[in-house]
Amino acid sequence: MTNQDINIRDPFVLTEGGKYYMYGTRAKDFGRWVDGFDVYVGTDLENWSDPIPVFTSAPYGMNDECNWAPEVHKYNGKYYAFATFQQKNGRRGTYSLVADSPLGPFVPNSDGSLTPEEWYSLDGTLWVEDGAPYLVFCHEHVQILNGTVCRVALTPDLKRAAGEPEVLFYGKEAYGVPENEEGRYVTDGPFLYRGENDRLYLIWSTCPPEGYYQGLCVSQSGSVRGPWQQLPPLYTKDGGHGMLFRDFDGGLRLTLHSPNASGRERPVFFRVTDTGERLDIME
Repeated sequence: MTNQDINIRDPFVLTEGGKYYMYGTRAKDFGRWVDGFDVYVGTDLENWSDPIPVFTSAPYGMNDECNWAPEVHKYNGKYYAFATFQQKNGRRGTYSLVADSPLGPFVPNSDGSLTPEEWYSLDGTLWVEDGAPYLVFCHEHVQILNGTVCRVALTPDLKRAAGEPEVLFYGKEAYGVPENEEGRYVTDGPFLYRGENDRLYLIWSTCPPEGYYQGLCVSQSGSVRGPWQQLPPLYTKDGGHGMLFRDFDGGLRLTLHSPNASGRERPVFFRVTDTGERLDIME
């Protein structure tokens, strides 16, 4: 399969043992009962294996409405997936799953949602700073209008939150996004990257009137605590929910899904340059 054959949202690439493992949201029937996640395996970011199921949610009662945005991190010798599921109360939250291999099978790890049960939350990503794990995630605009990006400390086994969430910034702060009468600002897809000059970047997505885009901000303290300065976005051509990774040659890459249109979403890859002051897509 090639990238054009693969209809997924929210692509996430893990590099391991000379192979790329690409995970994502099954875009067919997105927002309904997609019942789990797959991985695609390749070596050149263009040609991939057929989808390999790595998690089936039905046996765990986790297949209601949303199985969204899986991303897989290697942590303490195991592979942990963070993904969004519908909670028992009908709201959404990020859970952790665990496996011994990037090919799965993954099984539930967290004791329920890592995000507050009463919130509509999604798109949790793992960030480890000074040896301590954090979940960075979004509190959705569907509940609070002006969506937020938040962080919460996790227990070392990634099974539960170890404190209360803290807001990092609001969707309204997005670079160049105009105010709207409804006061609704989308936040989704956060991902953190430590770049040149020890600068800590966070990429995330929002939906200004001209279409989905890939935002960029930098921590002024160099820590996940922030404060976060919004920079001109990375990508504005109807694509987003991206992540950054190193290819086999050490080059920095961005992947995201584009276009943001049902049935047409595909994983797209870009080379990225780190100037020491910001990140830019290489033309």
